Amino acid sequence: MTEALTAGSQVKYDLLGEIAEKTKLTRRTVAGILKGVRPDTFGKFRLNPEQFITESARLINEQKATVIVDHLAYDALDETFDSAIFTENQTKQDLTHAGTKLTKHIYDYVVTDSKIERAFVNELDTSTEVAVYAKLPRGFFIPTPVGDYNPDWAIAFKEGSVKHVYFVAETKGSLSTLQLKGVEDAKIECARKFFDSLNKKNGNEVTYDVVTNYTELMQLVTA
Repeated sequence: MTEALTAGSQVKYDLLGEIAEKTKLTRRTVAGILKGVRPDTFGKFRLNPEQFITESARLINEQKATVIVDHLAYDALDETFDSAIFTENQTKQDLTHAGTKLTKHIYDYVVTDSKIERAFVNELDTSTEVAVYAKLPRGFFIPTPVGDYNPDWAIAFKEGSVKHVYFVAETKGSLSTLQLKGVEDAKIECARKFFDSLNKKNGNEVTYDVVTNYTELMQLVTA
């Protein structure tokens, strides 16, 4: 049975069709997956069709991501981003909560998404090892099978005390696999493969990793 009515309404839900659309799979494939769902779990579809469809699609996409990433490979091209990606949207930014004026960021101010990022900025801006850094704009992204991925930071260090001159970092509040899972984790794994292919072509100039704070960053680049 692929349709259900919500309690107290006459809205119909096409279970196979909606999950197929959200996961980019065929109805037949979705039907095969749902056949493996326990009857008590499947019964939740009639109680809350929207939630059942959303959660089913999310779980299927997470499993798809894992399988795809395992077999993914990038080929480095000669194409480059234009420096305009750093300036295109600057005039549209709301700097109300941008914090104090910076000295090492490519702009005087930067808008952060969390307290973790703000603390990271403060450390970068006062570091004696950092030459210049930038919060990467949305225009800079890595294509992945599960959606475009936008790393957080690009950092250039002063040569000498650190192992790598360039570092592209993704800052997270926790590295717990319970918090970095599914599509998000898949995108990070794609980024690792992307930079691996880039380094094979250009001689290990860029390091990519996930860190929670400045201390972890320095441990990686001075190792």
